[in-house]
Amino acid sequence: IYDLASKCSVLLAKDFVHNAFTVILSEETSNSRSLYVEMNQTVTSIHPRLKISKIFSFTEENCQVVDKSLEKNTTNSRRETNKIEISNKKGVSLSCDFQYDLCTVTLAGWHHGISAGLFGTNDNEAGNEWMLPNGSFTDNVQEFTQSWQVNKCSLVPKKEKPCPITDKQNICKVFFEEPHSLLR
Repeated sequence: IYDLASKCSVLLAKDFVHNAFTVILSEETSNSRSLYVEMNQTVTSIHPRLKISKIFSFTEENCQVVDKSLEKNTTNSRRETNKIEISNKKGVSLSCDFQYDLCTVTLAGWHHGISAGLFGTNDNEAGNEWMLPNGSFTDNVQEFTQSWQVNKCSLVPKKEKPCPITDKQNICKVFFEEPHSLLR
């Protein structure tokens, strides 16, 4: 157990062989964090403090918010009042309990030893849990954390081209995300 001192987005876990999943702890504005979970061309962004999640299906050129359930997709998501669960057919599941601010990632045996990140190598070997992306090892928490950063941390925010926001999304934002909303 260690404290994550980094104020940058960091890779928690990724399947580096089959690319079946990616889990990133993203640093957001105003010192909040979110989880970026990618499975099979579907991205779920989970904001624990706001108790919300957004699901995006993406292609190489554009991104699109998925309003309907993902029944035909190979990624399953289920939302309850204080919990969200995401899983795929390849034995990866992520569960977040908003009541306790606790998220867990569970991997099937098929992912033994082929994933890495701040969550370690998933091979039941305590001696290589602090592996850096280049294959070397460290016992320094700061070096370990910095090695798994997925963006350059700077005081100047990176300019990204956001997805266009639809009228439906604006209405949902007003109803469910604004601090003064009774439905939040």
